[in-house]
Amino acid sequence: MPTRRRRAPREETNIAVQLQQDFKLFLQALWGQLDLPSPTRAQYAIADYLQHGPKRLQIQAFRGVGKSWITGAFVLWTLFNNPEKKIMIISASKERADNMSIFLQKLIIETPWLSHLRPMSDDARWSRISFDVKCSPHQAPSVKSVGITGQLTGSRADLIVLDDIEVPGNSMTELMREKLLQLCTEAESILTPKDDSRILFLGTPQTVFTVYRKLAERNYRPFVWPARYPRDAAKYEGLLSPQLQSDIDTGAEPWDVTDPDRFDSEDLVEREAAMGRSNFMLQFMLDTSLSDAEKFPLKMADLIVTSVNPDKCPESIIWCSDPQNVIKDAPTVGLPGDYFYSPMQLQGDWLPYAETICSVDPSGRGADETTAAYISQRNGFLYLHEMRAYRDGYSDTTLLDILKGCKKYKASTLLIESNFGDGIVAELFKKHIQHLKYNIGIEETRANVRKEDRIIDALEPVLNQHRLVVDRRIIDWDYKSNPDDPPEKRLLYMLFYQMSRMCREKGAVRHDDRIDCLAQGVKYFTEAFGISAQEAINQRKKDEWNEMLSTFLEDPQHATNALALGMTAEQSRQSRGKTTVHHWV
Repeated sequence: MPTRRRRAPREETNIAVQLQQDFKLFLQALWGQLDLPSPTRAQYAIADYLQHGPKRLQIQAFRGVGKSWITGAFVLWTLFNNPEKKIMIISASKERADNMSIFLQKLIIETPWLSHLRPMSDDARWSRISFDVKCSPHQAPSVKSVGITGQLTGSRADLIVLDDIEVPGNSMTELMREKLLQLCTEAESILTPKDDSRILFLGTPQTVFTVYRKLAERNYRPFVWPARYPRDAAKYEGLLSPQLQSDIDTGAEPWDVTDPDRFDSEDLVEREAAMGRSNFMLQFMLDTSLSDAEKFPLKMADLIVTSVNPDKCPESIIWCSDPQNVIKDAPTVGLPGDYFYSPMQLQGDWLPYAETICSVDPSGRGADETTAAYISQRNGFLYLHEMRAYRDGYSDTTLLDILKGCKKYKASTLLIESNFGDGIVAELFKKHIQHLKYNIGIEETRANVRKEDRIIDALEPVLNQHRLVVDRRIIDWDYKSNPDDPPEKRLLYMLFYQMSRMCREKGAVRHDDRIDCLAQGVKYFTEAFGISAQEAINQRKKDEWNEMLSTFLEDPQHATNALALGMTAEQSRQSRGKTTVHHWV
């Protein structure tokens, strides 16, 4: 039986040097030690990015590609090159971080060519929480594992690995995501100030609000590897891995498998059928557009944005999403690809509004806003003239300014949410109305449905039918409001930020005063949408025809003159001294 040739010391040294210089070779050798098949194309690509990528990077690859274990191997390779390195592994849970630590310890013990990393001293740390390799004594362990919510401060590390820190349980709401991002930011304070110190993020984004997108804006360069070549590569905003982008540039077919050695096409088809399309697009294609389209129903693109006359409006307005109707100079704070559109056409005569109200959502002093929305209705269309917001609760100054707006837009009803203060705000308004001798009615409304549900239930049907017309000035006012606050805080108070981020999850939007006020006013007019604009136009034409026939019978000369002059039915009646017959529309 032939015996295995023992390598000469020089040969072993050369192999060690090769392993130190090329992480892909190290990964291949480690996979062989574990009796695993050779790394796939995607795994080699991830390994290359880990070795040659920037100081701050993130890796987004399809589920099951093994990115966590590849990164674990990278931790060992880092120690293989320099045992003095200090490394921290951070995961969404302490258990997951500990599992990575145990995996690394097992490899060090069972891999012969990693045996030199075993600690020689009995005093060395060797637990799932932290362990040392053969290195100089140091306050910090060689490898430390911690959950993202654990104690991060007080530690120091040359390499920080954040592995799947974002999961549904800690990123469902804006507040959760903001807290998570803050914890990620703390990692920067842990990183040692060395030229070769690095931070690595691994994970799968859940929505466009994912912390990974925020991190990309902070110069953490992403590497994205989906399971199939995308049908629309532009959705990835230039973040596809260089290998896949090169394939696409050279004619790769959309929806072909990117790493057939890992998952073939049949397997992916079965997974998509079992998971559902939305989950598949998230987990395997890293594409959030479908999920977000379903999750966030209120689109700015469904609004009609134009100048709103304070006294009258056209009988009908035609919405159109043609690119030429995009308002390019409007500041947008919505989701990517969501824009404001101007109307394609204004139809019919300009007529007075049927009714105008002022919707008020009161609040106390502090972080929340007291808001007022001035809304008119005609022919089933709603017109948002103006929105006002105040931080001083329900002071006399605020209440008087709201009433000033009511007078400006000739509001007939003051609609007040009575949950706050149990109706006291309405009583304060009555005092000022009596003092000003202003003729306006007060109607209170009490909410008994969860806020997120009632906002969406009120606004979604109206937006889907393109029945809400917004004055162009509101967009600029909204964007420039609260100028003294820092930019990230200002954003949370903006009406259109709240609108585009609203979903049915509890606490989806931290500040929702403006969108809640608008929804309250829209709900007031819900019954008005029973009359379509076209029906109203048809009714007007019928009335004019009947008026003309009646006039020809009663006063042929006047009828002839009115027809020659192009008078409307209303003008004809007025010239004859008749009173107007009002129709509620």
